[in-house]
Parts: sequence; C-alpha cells; structure tokens
Amino acid sequence: MSRGGEMVYIPDDSDFSSFRDQCESLEGWHSQYSKGGVMVWSQEPGESRTVQKIKLRIACKDVPAATLYDVLHDTHYRKKWDSNVIETYDIGRLTANADVGYYSWKCPSPLKNRDFVTLRSWLPLGNDYMIINYSVKHPKYPPRKDFVRAVSLQTGYLVKANGTSSCTLYYLTQVDPRGSLPKWVVNKVSQFVAPKAMKKIYKAGLKYPAWKQKHEPGFKPWLYPEQNMLPSVSLAELSLQHADSLENIDESGLAEDRMHISDDEA
Repeated sequence: MSRGGEMVYIPDDSDFSSFRDQCESLEGWHSQYSKGGVMVWSQEPGESRTVQKIKLRIACKDVPAATLYDVLHDTHYRKKWDSNVIETYDIGRLTANADVGYYSWKCPSPLKNRDFVTLRSWLPLGNDYMIINYSVKHPKYPPRKDFVRAVSLQTGYLVKANGTSSCTLYYLTQVDPRGSLPKWVVNKVSQFVAPKAMKKIYKAGLKYPAWKQKHEPGFKPWLYPEQNMLPSVSLAELSLQHADSLENIDESGLAEDRMHISDDEA
C-alpha cells in the first residue's frame, strides 16, 4: 500500500484502481479453497515481503451492492454480526472519504488477541464500491499490554453489483499478525476462519435493512459527510506503523489440539 515512501497518505484513484485489479485478476494467485460459494486464493510473499496475501470472493444473492457497502461501514451494526470483534470505533476524520479507526478482535485460544489502528478510505464507483486500509500509528493509541498490535499492510473490500439486487464481494488482505505463528494457524485462517467470516458478512447483508430501519435509518456518514461528527485528524499526527518496531510474540510452539474454536465461531 505504501508507495515505498515513509509518508502516511490518503489513497488516490490509482491506489483504488490497483486494488481492484488485484481483486479481479487471477494471475499469480493460487486457489486454496472453494466450497459453499466461497473461493479463497493466496499469493506467496515476494522478496521484499514476508507476509502472505489472501483473497476471498463470495456471491451475495439478494443483497444489493449498496446494502453490503453500508454493512461494511456501519460500526454499530458490526458489533451485532461480528462475534470476533472486541471493540471497534472511529478515532477521527481525515477527509470526506477517509478516517482513522481502531479495531480489536478475538483470536481463537490459545493465541493472544490482536488489535489494529488503520487509515481507511473508500470510493463509490457507480454501482461498485471499494474500502481499503493500512496500519498507521496515532500518538493517542499506542500498543496495549492486553493485545498484540498487528499490522495491515493492505486490506480491503471490493463490492461489485450484479444487477440491482445481488452483488459479489471480494476481500483482499495482507496482514502481519506480529507473532511467529505455526503453519497450521495460517492454514486454518484461509480454510476455515476467513470463509466463515465471508458468509457472516453475507448473512449480515441480508438482515441489515430490517436492523437499520430501527437504528437511525437516515444516519450514514459514509454516504453523507455532513453527518460526520468525528474530530478532525491531520496526516501530520500519523506515521506509518512498521511491523519491525513492534514486539514479536513467539506462538509457533502452540499445538493445534489446544486450539479452541467456540460453537459460535464454527
């Protein structure tokens, strides 16, 4: 995501265009999983990167692209459908289509829980929508003792309309979880955790219109910037979050049979 420089910046059209190409292209991607309408691909890291990229796609019948876009933005609704979220909130606004936010999530035990501070930006393009993020440092939100601060090198969603009432969702992520994770954890994420998360988003899309009707139906600051009451953040307050400056936790010795996945997650 970073253009090789050390500056925090707000993604422009060329970044969104490149992200879209990565979502739609199959060149260099290896199929990992295809079941129940979800497809997963991975891309091995290049020489300069040590972190694998994962890409997923799911067809969402009976969910318009605009609805799914709202679901991905609505942090209040997120707590309702995402059982792995511990805390999520917006920290501040950078522009009409970029903000800084915090997200922490439960990892299956015995792994430690992770958290992120990211710069997120979004772009509606006719009937298609994109949201992308990468990790930044904010002076008021340093790493916490109770979480491992992970690093998103590039993560995002592409929602493509299929007619007026259905869409296809792509999710692409390259995250450094900060921790020498055993190989089985990485496999479990691409074969189990990530596909399940995609199905949850799809289900959340089906239920969102009814939920939103009862929860401030007109309030969508991601569509109507004038509704955004977040404090302003300037780019100068932020810096790039480098993985090597964070503590590295060695979890590589954890045995697979100790991994606990609750019924809610299965």
